[in-house]
Amino acid sequence: MLWTRWLVLLLCWGATGSEQQADERGAVPAEVRSDSRRERSPPPVEPLDFGFVPAAVYNTHAYYEPGSIGILFHMVHAFLYMVQPNLFPKDLIVKVIQQNMGGIKIEEWRKPENVVLLLQWIQYESGFLVCATFGVVFVVLIPIIAMCFCMCRCCDNCGGEMHQRQRKNADCHRGFYTASLIATTIFIIVGVLIALAANHNISSQVKSTRRLINTNMRDLKTFANNTPAQVDYLTAQYTTAKNKVLSDLDNIGPLLGGRIHIQLEKSVIPSLDTALRMAGAMRETKEALENVSSSLEVLQDGVGKLQASLSGERASLSNTLSDPACTNGAVSHTCNTIRSTLSQLGINADFSKVPDVNHALANVNTVLKTDLSNIVQKGYASFNDTPRLVKEQTKNIVAALPRVKGMLDKIGAEITGFSKMFPVEASLANFTIFLNERHKAIESYYPQIDQMDFYRWIACVAVLCMVVLVLAFNILGLLCGNCGYDKQATPTTRGCLSNTGGNLLMAGVGFSFIFAWVLMAIVTTLFVVGGNVEKLICEPLANRQLFKIIDTPFLVHPEKRNFLPGMLFQNPNIDLTLGGMYRECYDNNGLYHALQLETMFNINSFLNRTVYNRDLAKVFDSVQVDLQGITLLEQAGRDNLINFANSGIGQIDYQAYLTEVNKGVTLIDLLSFCSDLEAQADQLPRGALENALRGHASSIRSIHREQVVPLEQAMSTLHQSIKQLQKTSNDLPVKVTNVLSAIDAAEYLITHNASHVVKQETKVYVQGLVGYFKQYTEWVRNSLSAEVAQCKPISNIVDSMEIVGCSFIIDSVNTFWFGLGGCCILLIPSIIFSVKLAKYYRRMDTEDVFEDMANTGNHDEQVCDIHGNLAISSPYCDTLTRFPRASAPPSYSVW
Repeated sequence: MLWTRWLVLLLCWGATGSEQQADERGAVPAEVRSDSRRERSPPPVEPLDFGFVPAAVYNTHAYYEPGSIGILFHMVHAFLYMVQPNLFPKDLIVKVIQQNMGGIKIEEWRKPENVVLLLQWIQYESGFLVCATFGVVFVVLIPIIAMCFCMCRCCDNCGGEMHQRQRKNADCHRGFYTASLIATTIFIIVGVLIALAANHNISSQVKSTRRLINTNMRDLKTFANNTPAQVDYLTAQYTTAKNKVLSDLDNIGPLLGGRIHIQLEKSVIPSLDTALRMAGAMRETKEALENVSSSLEVLQDGVGKLQASLSGERASLSNTLSDPACTNGAVSHTCNTIRSTLSQLGINADFSKVPDVNHALANVNTVLKTDLSNIVQKGYASFNDTPRLVKEQTKNIVAALPRVKGMLDKIGAEITGFSKMFPVEASLANFTIFLNERHKAIESYYPQIDQMDFYRWIACVAVLCMVVLVLAFNILGLLCGNCGYDKQATPTTRGCLSNTGGNLLMAGVGFSFIFAWVLMAIVTTLFVVGGNVEKLICEPLANRQLFKIIDTPFLVHPEKRNFLPGMLFQNPNIDLTLGGMYRECYDNNGLYHALQLETMFNINSFLNRTVYNRDLAKVFDSVQVDLQGITLLEQAGRDNLINFANSGIGQIDYQAYLTEVNKGVTLIDLLSFCSDLEAQADQLPRGALENALRGHASSIRSIHREQVVPLEQAMSTLHQSIKQLQKTSNDLPVKVTNVLSAIDAAEYLITHNASHVVKQETKVYVQGLVGYFKQYTEWVRNSLSAEVAQCKPISNIVDSMEIVGCSFIIDSVNTFWFGLGGCCILLIPSIIFSVKLAKYYRRMDTEDVFEDMANTGNHDEQVCDIHGNLAISSPYCDTLTRFPRASAPPSYSVW
């Protein structure tokens, strides 16, 4: 057991448990979590890649599928369940063990509690007891019955008299006995084949046992050889966490400064974005004012020209309507209608009285001489320079980097030294040598095992040959008897072949009496032993009920709670059970987790003293970062915003502009006027007047196309620009004040609360560094639980023992006695049918004959025995003469 203890001590170094988690909650990371809960959740620690622990590949597949013989196994299991349907007596066995720990004495059984246990055990074993009693009675009675049967036959009874009475249904009886004996023989053959198959299965599975032994030994060697490499891999991966910590310390400026920047940007960036949007609004305001000024000039000039053109066209059209042709009664109405619409040819909008925006435009141009966007970008640059400021002001941390590296190297040396404290490699090397020696010792027994199995096979075959001998006599007797039987022959004249068949059947009866009780003794012994092993060991082992007995608290000693930890660690109070260990190993978990070694060794204190080194946190206590040098918005930018608010765009009379824009350029749509004028001309007779009106319509369309359309476009531009200016100037001073207030608030946060933010983010930063070590320890714990020293070979050994002991041996033994027992029971009807049937095949000494009474003229048949007594009342019996079986008088006929 020394190697196991060294292995246990080796594996314990990487344990982490609930105490470690409690210590972590009480240490510096707990404070960081508390502050983070109030402020914000800390960013997740970057996951580290520790790779994969070198995995051990185990070759044992502890699973057995019996194949076609499994049907026989199921039949035997069903029979045993019928014999013993009771549940596994766990509580009864526990009580028996606990009450008889000091040994079983005769006087102890007189105690009431032991008497009760004995009665309960008898009740549980009642099925086996009944069957065993039947077997014993069979063994005792068969020799007695055989002796009585022999004596009875010697006295010419029990079928021993060589005389056969003739009956009319003799053929029916012979056929029934023949069919019954054939059926019985077939069932006996089936039983022999079942037993023979079970016997052969044991021999064939001996080779599979060697395979299981070899693979289990190889797996144990793999376990021993891989464990040191796995432990070395765990210790080597500390370098991954250490290098990551050193990398983060070397990049403290970008990392810690970046965290501070992320924390402050929630307030700073929105304020700068608002100022930047205000700079864009200034440029848009300038463009809108320029559009208003240019559009206003275009409208004022264009409206005057349009007014002149419409006046001239109106005068020209009036002169045309003064033509004498309009005085005609049919035309005068149309001319008057046209004359009444001439007043609509005029200007509607008047932009001459609208005030210009030159003063506001001049003020905005003055404001834009200062590039507010550039100033805001300087604010962005100043704030984004936070990581550089942090790096400049944390040079003392970078200077302490060699000291931190020395601390981390010391931690790694302590971990490596701790893993080297135990001679694990030497212990496992000795264990490997031990395995090789045991393997060679086991292999040295293989020839003896093969020899013993050969002797066992011979013995089982010899036992079966007893039954086969009886079967041979039965089969030969049936063949000879049936083949040599002649219906025309009398019992005294039966042929030699038929007589041989009867003698063979009687020989089978004799051997049945000789062997039956021996076979039943073997069957009863194997049944009691194999059946109880199946019900009390194999079935509980298959459903793990047996582990519950072994794991019963205080089973072996009233002061020792658990058996397994008491045997391994001399500490029976550890909550370690054989069933729990088996389940963990069956799931291929680590031996550390399966043996619950965390309860034996307190690794938390070691980890707190090494990996969770508080000296690392002290390095950051002197971190002081001053962010007062950050300027978000220079004074020129502030003045620029104030001047923009006072630029005068809020004093523009936007309503006057909108009023004129909404009026339209002309009083009437000129295109509609032209269409109406052409419609009126169509009503006039063709001539000069009609052509003149059409010419005026064409002229008015030209005025609309060349003058009205450009004015409408200018009015649309003016309308959009006025709307934009109106939106920008709406509460402009309030907007500027809000921008300046947001900037002031952000600068106040940087100036007065930066120390708090720096302290908070420093704790988060340290937590991230500690988080790397926490990842390492968690990875070590998980690896120890699931990947290092995977104890699958232990559960494979248990499963292999179950396969060999129960599936290979017990199931085959039970199947053997099952088939052989069936043969023994069937020998009884075989004896009866053979005795009955032999009477019809053997040559008799005497026979029943008939006399022909010629003197009476009647042919009455009288049956007489060999002494001249009438079998049927008749006066002619005195004439009967005994004839030898060699010849018969011709005056008699045989029935």
